[in-house]
Amino acid sequence: MQPEIHLGPLTLQTFGICFALAFVSAGWLVGKRLQELGKPVDWAYEIGFCAALGGLVGARLDFILENYSDVKDDLLGNIFSGSGLIWYGGAIGGAIGVFLWAWWRGYLTSALLDATAPALALGYAVGRIGCQLSGDGDYGIPWNGPWAMSYPHGTVPTTRKVHPTPVYETISMAIIAYVLWRLRNRFTGGRLFALYLVLAGTERFLVEFIRRNKDVALGLTQAQLISVGMVIVGACWLAWASRRAAAPAPA
Repeated sequence: MQPEIHLGPLTLQTFGICFALAFVSAGWLVGKRLQELGKPVDWAYEIGFCAALGGLVGARLDFILENYSDVKDDLLGNIFSGSGLIWYGGAIGGAIGVFLWAWWRGYLTSALLDATAPALALGYAVGRIGCQLSGDGDYGIPWNGPWAMSYPHGTVPTTRKVHPTPVYETISMAIIAYVLWRLRNRFTGGRLFALYLVLAGTERFLVEFIRRNKDVALGLTQAQLISVGMVIVGACWLAWASRRAAAPAPA
C-alpha cells in the first residue's frame, strides 16, 4: 500500500496515477480494435478524452448527490476537490461523453459498443489497483483469512484485517477483459457489450457481499441494485440477439 509517491518536492497520488493508467490502457485496447475494424486509430484518443472528461464530471456529481448532507456547506469546494469519485456515476458520465463523440463522428453503431467492452473491463481492473494502493476505503469487511490485509496508512485507514476486495476485483475484471477480447470476433452486433454487462454486473454483485457498503433496499447495496439491472439488460439483449440470429431469413 502506497497512497503517495514523493519525488523531491512533488507528491503524486497513486490513485490518480492508476486512474490515468486505466484510461490509457482502455484507450490502447480500443485503438487495437479500431485498427482491426479499419477505423482511424486516433479515434481511440478522442474516445478516451471524452470518456475521461464525462467520467470525472459524472463521478463527482454522483459523489455530491450521495453525500449532499456532508458536503452542502462547502459545495463549490467539494465539486473541485480531488477526492470523492463514484464508479457508477463515472461510468454514466463517461458513456454520455462517448455517446456525444460517436454522434459527432457519425459512428453510433453496435461495433463501437463491442469495441469498448474489453476496454471497460481492463480499465476497471487497472483502476482498482489504485484503490488497493491508496487504501481509499473500498476494502471489504473484517476477515481473518490467510490473505486478509489491514490498511493502517490508507487514505481511509483501518488497523483491522479485512478482505482486500480491490485485489479480487482487479483479478476478476482482468480475466473478464481477456475473455471478452478473445470473443471479440464471435460476439458481434452489440452482443459482446451485452456479455460485458452480464459479467461485470455479476462480478460487482457478488463482491458487494463482502464490501462495507450499506444496504439501501431489499437487503442489497446501491451497487448491487445497479448490477442486477446490468445483468437483466445484458441477458435480455443476448437472448434477443440470439433469437434474431436464429430466425430464418425471409424468402
